Amino acid sequence: MTITRVGSLEDRLRALIRDVPDYPRPGILFKDITPLLGDGLAFREACEAMASPFHEYDVTHVAAIESRGFLFGAPIATLLGAGVVPVRKRGKLPYESHLEEYALEYGTDALEIHIDAVPPGARVLVVDDLLATGGTAAAACRLVERLEGRVVGCSFLIRLAFLDGLGKLEGHPAASVLTYGDSGSASS
Repeated sequence: MTITRVGSLEDRLRALIRDVPDYPRPGILFKDITPLLGDGLAFREACEAMASPFHEYDVTHVAAIESRGFLFGAPIATLLGAGVVPVRKRGKLPYESHLEEYALEYGTDALEIHIDAVPPGARVLVVDDLLATGGTAAAACRLVERLEGRVVGCSFLIRLAFLDGLGKLEGHPAASVLTYGDSGSASS
């Protein structure tokens, strides 16, 4: 049996992302990807679309950013024949790690990576579900580079163009499946 999908991939995926106003706080328009994750075919297509621009980059590792980046990182690594490197929030890794702080809209946060997670010269694709201001992805890139890995690109399901996260990723090829460019509220 063949399943035929009607409409473009972008339209199908966009239809499975719901906007949740004022979450996690007033003024934020949250892009909820859980309906997309619940559709097996759409989830597979999203992962394939996120991996597709990087098939010729000889990716050896996928650095998946906690937490929703984990959901995409593992299947993308499988598609690319690469290993998975968890990039976690402060205090979540059990072994010796490097820490990288980054600015948030209100305050700072930090990511960590195990000191032996990326061998020198590894070709690393950084993956997350959403690119907003770029602070989280830029911090992940700095962690990979601190371990002497080479960030060959960054892949996102969603990019919020009005927040210009690409500006913090200069020098790193970046791709997103969906772009939201209106002047609406920030998303998380």
